[in-house]
Amino acid sequence: MSAGHDVRLLDVFKGQPKAVWITAFAAVIAFMGIGLVDPILLSIATSLHAGPEQVTLLFSSYLGVQVVAMLITGAFSARFGAKRTVVTGLVLIVLATLACAMADSIGQLVALRAVWGLGNAFFIATALSVIVGAASGGQQAAILLYEAALGIGLSTGPLLGALLGNISWRGPFAGTAALMAIALILSAGFLPKDSNRADRPKIRLLDPIRALGHSGLLRTSLGSAFYTAAFFVVLAWSPFVLEFGAIAVGLVFFGWGLCVAVAGVTLAPRLAARFGAVGGTVLAVLIYAVLLGVMAVGSKPVVVVGVILSGLASGLLNTLFTGSAMSVSNAPRPVASAGYNFCRWLGGAAAATLVGHVAEWFGSRHAPFAASAVLCVIAAGLLVTDLRTKPDKHGVPAEAALVGEEL
Repeated sequence: MSAGHDVRLLDVFKGQPKAVWITAFAAVIAFMGIGLVDPILLSIATSLHAGPEQVTLLFSSYLGVQVVAMLITGAFSARFGAKRTVVTGLVLIVLATLACAMADSIGQLVALRAVWGLGNAFFIATALSVIVGAASGGQQAAILLYEAALGIGLSTGPLLGALLGNISWRGPFAGTAALMAIALILSAGFLPKDSNRADRPKIRLLDPIRALGHSGLLRTSLGSAFYTAAFFVVLAWSPFVLEFGAIAVGLVFFGWGLCVAVAGVTLAPRLAARFGAVGGTVLAVLIYAVLLGVMAVGSKPVVVVGVILSGLASGLLNTLFTGSAMSVSNAPRPVASAGYNFCRWLGGAAAATLVGHVAEWFGSRHAPFAASAVLCVIAAGLLVTDLRTKPDKHGVPAEAALVGEEL
């Protein structure tokens, strides 16, 4: 990407309408929820007398419901409108996070995280379209704004979780409820009214599944599922390997989130320009596999460095995988995105569910990192097949890669 890209990145923040800033603010808080529980996993386990395999279900229930809900959000938005969909999602998140702060058992927390995942699916799947429709500067400006919100949310979520979690494990949930309540009030009051139903695109419930009949989209989606499984092993399991306090874990994942943001905004377009979206994805996922392999045999300081550096690979892959998925088939982008996200988050939900059991089966807390490295190699193999079957026509994803839709 040329230097002009950097100028545009600064320019897109100027003169945006209120609807864009409100949605972007809500997106930051929504993405914070992904890493919010990381620093307090050990505290939750101790306070609620739960084992690691139970605590990691906080990710499984969140992602599992989000996986299924992703298939219906497009049809819901087409029927009821984007604003109603966003507000519905925010209401569910506020109620779920507030209830999480008052939960008395790990079972209650797991169930409430499922409701949180449902709300997140409604919000995340719709927010980008709201920003695209309202942002000045066109689709590229909207994507960069949304990507900036993603990076800020991923980096500040663990930090907020650490600061509030150092007081009580209930603090991060209460803080998120308060922030999302503000986002809900602003969204309900200032987002533009929904258009007439006749003017909205018609999306059927099974369209995302039908889109996966395209071999290129299916391979890309499955490759992303394997990568996302590895991604959530790092996110959900590293605190149990490090055994640090909330503040220390929060700082580690703050560094990780900054790397995700930097790589997704600035490095991914350059890598795609040099190797193509598919070629760049193969390279990045193999780098991720190497990092995970090192983490599997390294000491705690090595794992800390590996977690932070893995953020660079994740930032690249979040952008590049989605860029490939959006351009590899002729399916409409909302439909292709729904099918792709269904596979992707299914991988994350499965990993969060099984990670504790993998460590138990192999008798090592480092074993999940080794298993994740293997998953990344499988993902690369799927993409190499796609690369060999036809030339890589996926160009620089500054406009095509809908990075905001991947988390």
